[in-house]
Amino acid sequence: MPPREDFEGYVAARMPALLRTAYLLTGHQQDAEDLVQVALLKTVGAWRRIAGDPDAYVRQVLVNENISRWRRRRWREVLEEPPESHLPGDDIERRMALRSALMSLAPKQRTVLVLRYYEGLTEREIADAMGIGAGTVKSHARDALARLRSTAPDLDPAATFAR
Repeated sequence: MPPREDFEGYVAARMPALLRTAYLLTGHQQDAEDLVQVALLKTVGAWRRIAGDPDAYVRQVLVNENISRWRRRRWREVLEEPPESHLPGDDIERRMALRSALMSLAPKQRTVLVLRYYEGLTEREIADAMGIGAGTVKSHARDALARLRSTAPDLDPAATFAR
């Protein structure tokens, strides 16, 4: 398959998941859409060089661009409705409570939890994606989970992030 068609197929197949991940990183629909667009623009230029699984490359770009966004904006995001539609039987109150608790975390702590519990990455993969040490990933996760447990003790991040 030619590279252009291969990239277009990847985008068509992965766009909903990319938007959900970006939303969890940013907490804002428009910022998530912008983040995904920037990540895809950077990915298309490197498409021929990306070997095997492009998800890791795109995830790395999402994280790096989101970190750049933190540095440009030193304010907390405003929570709004997520990009996905709710499924029948979804516990909307539980999800909204988790989103509210996530928005109270520092951006790096939130990123670690999203990559760990939503994307299912290992500590080493998170460290590589964020450009920090594995020990720092562990401490961010520990501190973030402690804060979530204190602000929303009835929530289980692993169960709530399940795809």
